[in-house]
Amino acid sequence: MQQDLTLSWLVKCAVAAAALLLACAFTTARFGSALQQPAVTTRGGSLVSLNRYVRDPTPDIVVVGSSVAWRLKEEYFSPPRVRNLSLAGGSPLTGLEIVANRPNPPKIVLIETNVLTRESDSALIEKFSGGARTEALLLRPVRTAIAGYETWKHGEPDPARARAERDRLLGQPPGTFDNKVYLDRALEQMNEADPTVPARANVVRIRQLIDTLQRRGTRAFLIHVPFAPEIEGSRMVRMTNEIVNEAFPDRGLWLPIDPPRSELRWDDGVHLDERSALIVVRAIESAIERALAERDSAHRP
Repeated sequence: MQQDLTLSWLVKCAVAAAALLLACAFTTARFGSALQQPAVTTRGGSLVSLNRYVRDPTPDIVVVGSSVAWRLKEEYFSPPRVRNLSLAGGSPLTGLEIVANRPNPPKIVLIETNVLTRESDSALIEKFSGGARTEALLLRPVRTAIAGYETWKHGEPDPARARAERDRLLGQPPGTFDNKVYLDRALEQMNEADPTVPARANVVRIRQLIDTLQRRGTRAFLIHVPFAPEIEGSRMVRMTNEIVNEAFPDRGLWLPIDPPRSELRWDDGVHLDERSALIVVRAIESAIERALAERDSAHRP
């Protein structure tokens, strides 16, 4: 009798587990891929835009870079359909490889050249390139419930709210934060660094990927995000600039941005504060408009 009861409970548990898995699989197919799963690590937080990039329609403009360009938030851009695939602590090559490998490239890709000392992340490139599946096969009920709440509570701002936030930032005076301690530390590190070997290797690969994207109709632009004047004069930045300018002498590949330097502030001399990042984004948008206008005028009969 006891053996029959045990067997009966085992069968019931197995049936219940199978039903739950089937329900999760069905719900995943129906709803799961539409929700951004919440990040559980700092690294995960920087991958939100990558997930959106492979999930949503191809954007018009993509930004790739390191933490320097990561500060140029998507909501700071006026045109719709902008994705910033820059990775904190990462290389612009990671995002650029993914963009070049995806079936439908964007119209414009902006490539930050400030930090070229890091290798590309092969794991991320493999995960997000081509038609690779990026969502879980089965729904994670608790995480998906949280994802639903986060999507409802903290989703992407609507255009009116984003515009209001931009106006608020621009209406503020420049920041007064004293960053001297952080600036001195960053300057010391960047005067010690020698970017020659990794930077030379990275510019070769960037050149190859630019050629690939151009053949597919994408307009690629190199950008240098402004640093604090002290950082601009550091050994690492000067050497990186020399290597990049030597590798890309064609000024048509460069997007010259000229924000009002007196208005810019940096949290640590390297990373722009929010208001300054918005000012730089405005300068980038103006430069893109000029570049496209020059191209159109050159093609007119």
